[in-house]
Amino acid sequence: MTPAELHADAIVWDNHGCLPLEADDRFLPQLERYRKAGVTFVSLNVGDADVPCDQVMGVLTFFRNWIAERPEYYILVRHADDVLTAKREGKLAVAFDIEGMVSVQDDLSRISHFYGLGVRWMLMAYNKNNKAGGGCQDDDTGLTPLGQNICDEMDRVGMVKCLSHTGYRTARDIFARTTVPAIFSHSNPRALRDHPRNIPDDLVTACAATGGVIGINGIGIFLGDNDNRTETMLRHIDYVATLAGPEHVGIGLDFMFDMAGFDTLMAEKGHMWPAEYGYRPGIRIVPPEALPDLTEGLVRLGYSEPAIRGILGENFLRVARQVWK
Repeated sequence: MTPAELHADAIVWDNHGCLPLEADDRFLPQLERYRKAGVTFVSLNVGDADVPCDQVMGVLTFFRNWIAERPEYYILVRHADDVLTAKREGKLAVAFDIEGMVSVQDDLSRISHFYGLGVRWMLMAYNKNNKAGGGCQDDDTGLTPLGQNICDEMDRVGMVKCLSHTGYRTARDIFARTTVPAIFSHSNPRALRDHPRNIPDDLVTACAATGGVIGINGIGIFLGDNDNRTETMLRHIDYVATLAGPEHVGIGLDFMFDMAGFDTLMAEKGHMWPAEYGYRPGIRIVPPEALPDLTEGLVRLGYSEPAIRGILGENFLRVARQVWK
């Protein structure tokens, strides 16, 4: 089987994609870029940083309705088997994610409500501390009592716990508490790029010990010096696979479809994305169209077909089968 044939046959899972957090359809047609790149499943962000619950609900409702009106192209995911159905029918399976617990606050019932609307993972904190725990670019004081209750409720509901953007101490607290696999949806190894958004080796192995997956992202400032070459992303994939095993590696490109809009947000919210950490206009990101090149690169590096299929999507599918309800 050639690399192109393997990519076409595999389940390709991008665990994090970013459309503007607005209830409009300016960028939604660009979901076709995923399908054309051979992607089977994508998780779309519907809230991050300090986005309040009412805005999250507005974006989530709009995205769901737009996708549901196009059943010939898309499937709104409820169960893990829906991903297999999408693959068989040549459609794109879509679920949603929320970055941070600002939209939850003290109301744990919102977790099950979000789950019922298709949100399949939530991360504990986005760069800065919140009521649940610490962010990776803040003075992380660890998982709070509320955060402990949130973790337990996520396990009960079937919501995957994500530790990207989360502080190291809080992440360690969650790995010690979790009863099911937890993930880094879109994080890279700090050993290859020294940035607080990246994760040290002990968190890579702690995530793997839960049965979880580390999704490597394509953000240039987390891969290198604003480096979005597929060769560099492959180096990060290979590093984590060597350290923790290829069964614990996946893809979460974190591709942003409106970079001009993000440049504006960075300027408005410098506390969340400080310039001294490299958050400046012109950040490069590995696009969905590069995913076939990643498959070819994994073949070139000598990875077995089962390992490549796992990295491309089956590892995250395994976590979904174990956690989703």
